[in-house]
Amino acid sequence: MTFSFSARTPTGEMSFRVDPGESILFVGANGGGKTRLAVKIEEALGKDAHRISAHRALALNASIPKVNEKTALLGLRHGYAYPGSAVEHRLGNRWQGNAAVFLLNDYDFLVQALFADQANTALQTHNNARAGFNQPVSATKFEQLVEIWDRILPNRKLDITGDDIQAAVTRTGQKYRAGDMSDGERAIFYLIGQTLTAAANSVLIFDEPELHIHRSIMSRLWDELEAVRPDCAMVFISHDLEFVASREGQKYVLRTYNPTTGWVIEPVPEDTGFSEEITTLILGSRKPVLFVEGQGQSLDQAIYRACYPDWTIIPRGSCEEVIHAVITMRANASLTRITCAGIVDADAYDAADLQLLESRGIATLPVSEIENLFLLPSVLEAIARSEGYDGPALSDKLTPIFDELFDQAREPKNRLSIVLRYCRRRIDRTLKKIDFSSAADVEALASDYVNKTGNLSVTDLAKLANDSIQSAIVNGNIPELLKWYDNKGVLALACKVKGQTKVQFEQWIVRALRNRVAPAFSDAIRNVLPTVSPA
Repeated sequence: MTFSFSARTPTGEMSFRVDPGESILFVGANGGGKTRLAVKIEEALGKDAHRISAHRALALNASIPKVNEKTALLGLRHGYAYPGSAVEHRLGNRWQGNAAVFLLNDYDFLVQALFADQANTALQTHNNARAGFNQPVSATKFEQLVEIWDRILPNRKLDITGDDIQAAVTRTGQKYRAGDMSDGERAIFYLIGQTLTAAANSVLIFDEPELHIHRSIMSRLWDELEAVRPDCAMVFISHDLEFVASREGQKYVLRTYNPTTGWVIEPVPEDTGFSEEITTLILGSRKPVLFVEGQGQSLDQAIYRACYPDWTIIPRGSCEEVIHAVITMRANASLTRITCAGIVDADAYDAADLQLLESRGIATLPVSEIENLFLLPSVLEAIARSEGYDGPALSDKLTPIFDELFDQAREPKNRLSIVLRYCRRRIDRTLKKIDFSSAADVEALASDYVNKTGNLSVTDLAKLANDSIQSAIVNGNIPELLKWYDNKGVLALACKVKGQTKVQFEQWIVRALRNRVAPAFSDAIRNVLPTVSPA
């Protein structure tokens, strides 16, 4: 069975098809018509659709009067729990005539349906046992819910009886009422329950499925829910780019919505040169894209997001990956609507390299690693001033920190590790620039290799790095030293201005940049970061 629906666009109707066990995902910013699309899909699919609104009440009342299962399910699906209830009642009762904005309040019906299923399943098991049929015992929906819950939230246990629901802290066993669960716990209970009680062979439409769910368990939750209902298709509509990018399925970007002309919808293309996840992030962004070094869960990304608020920050690992991403995106026809740029660490590039990078839309930091920014004199002074240091006291505070930086750089073992890393990067960078494709045989390849790498002297590279570091130390040139000195431990030196641990200092940095609690510091950081312009 294939489910089909369509949406109006400025160029005509756009059709969509999804089979049971499959998912379609739509991502769009606020104002992109996400909820209107969810309503449109629900109306198009009629009785085959069950929509969970983004605007939903999550009050869990375990003491709600119990009713028979059919009545509870009618109330859950149509909002009308009486004989003769049908899909025609859904708009007027479940949605009170305003399907796009009415607060969905069906938690009571859900709880009633789960208790009724438990009672009926238990009675059937009891009758079979009494009759001696020796039939397999069927799991109740509550039992399925608890199994999923335990895998998602192992630190919390559910205790469900014939007429009550409680939760408990796994470690201590301390119990609390269902109504006292956190927003996240009630949301998880609700979503699992809705998925389990949905009609067989139907389409579940989740508007903003990420609401109240911590990102660390998001993927596990939806993996479980998709797996437990292979007979159902799922439609996810979200503004969360990372959620949509992390899921498998057909993916579309909702660009804009106009009540007259409909939605502007773009499919997420394949073969863009990026992973599907990155392509979704790019197309789902209304801002130009800034590729940076890092893995996405570091202080680096928090700094970039705070200092470049008009850009979508996408970490790409190494400098080579940043460069490749910018070049790929600018050359890809399916992504040309989105502009981009890149930022890489200083990495001791020579003038020719810097000019080439700039021509490709890639700026460089003034230091070898972004953490080094906080030891630049103008930045560290601003941090100290935010702590009330001034005049001679300011100098007395900063001088020992800078002296310790120079002492670290003088240490032979520290110097050696920096020189070796520099040599390795330069060798790697040089080899990646060389084209050996013209060689027709092994001898020609060997000759080509010798000719094209003959000028690469590791000894000269090491001397350049050593001499540059030594010159910076002798001249007391801190900015120049920080272009070369890529030791992660330097952030611990900056912490000393505030007398904080590294974790505390990092948290202060993020708060200060986001909320401007130390305006002079925020300005100092932004003044040393490069200016970037979209292509």
